[in-house]
Amino acid sequence: MIEDPHWPRASAWLADSTARLRAEHPPSRPDLVVLGVPAHRTSLSPTGAHETPGAIRAALARCSTWVTEPGLDLAALRVLDLGDLDEPDGADGERATIQAVRQYPDVPVLALGGDNSITYAVAHGAFADGLVTLDAHHDLRDGTSNGSPVRRLVEAGLDARRVVQVGIADFANSPQYAARARELGITVVPRGVLDRRPIADVMAEALEIASGGSPEARVHVDLDVDVCDRSVAPACPAALPGGISARQLREVARIAGADPRVVAIDVTEVDATADAPDQRTVRLAALCLLEVATGVLQRPPG
Repeated sequence: MIEDPHWPRASAWLADSTARLRAEHPPSRPDLVVLGVPAHRTSLSPTGAHETPGAIRAALARCSTWVTEPGLDLAALRVLDLGDLDEPDGADGERATIQAVRQYPDVPVLALGGDNSITYAVAHGAFADGLVTLDAHHDLRDGTSNGSPVRRLVEAGLDARRVVQVGIADFANSPQYAARARELGITVVPRGVLDRRPIADVMAEALEIASGGSPEARVHVDLDVDVCDRSVAPACPAALPGGISARQLREVARIAGADPRVVAIDVTEVDATADAPDQRTVRLAALCLLEVATGVLQRPPG
């Protein structure tokens, strides 16, 4: 790729900001922390999702830091990339994830998956008391897998009445798990609702429910990319035709980044090894990172 000093790459922004923050003595507080959590061993579908955090960082080289609307430069945001955890799967790996997230309790953390199993440890590490998922699936299965993080969080003490699941798809779940969601009191927003309501309105309502109406709440937002239409997310094993658009997912990512109640966000279920030749899914995940960063930059000071 041609280098142009007047066209700064987002990959350089991430690396340079991290280097500056690490060189400071004493270190200052970052505005956003990025953490790779390449879990994949308990996935219900064979996946190379452990390759995805690195692929997302590489894809940032194709993006700049300039946000046309509302006219912002991400260069103003201090972002710290902690790199990838070595072995995030299993009990020891989840404890390592929790510990890594808790290094920065007052800074929003963006976790790059990895499969959807990471939602459990990242939300735990962030002391989340509310959860919003963008997902085609309920993730209420028994056992420990990428199909169980919501059930595990509820069993660990998360109030299910403060869980909102946006984008739940037809033909992607079962009557048993739909019943489990109802019995727990989880708020479910089916995929079809997003054809009738602006996704910004849906997210505003979801964040209010997840926060319990408290400005002091700590909400985790799970961006499971298989909520998207398969045409834009072919690297998501469980993505179906008819999911939400890439534009809608990016809008949600920015909204989540901008909300002070959101303390952690994850981007999951992308298998970089199964992407289309144009890397459209990985590029979408990279754009979600930049949208989250844009939202964080727009947060009110304090």
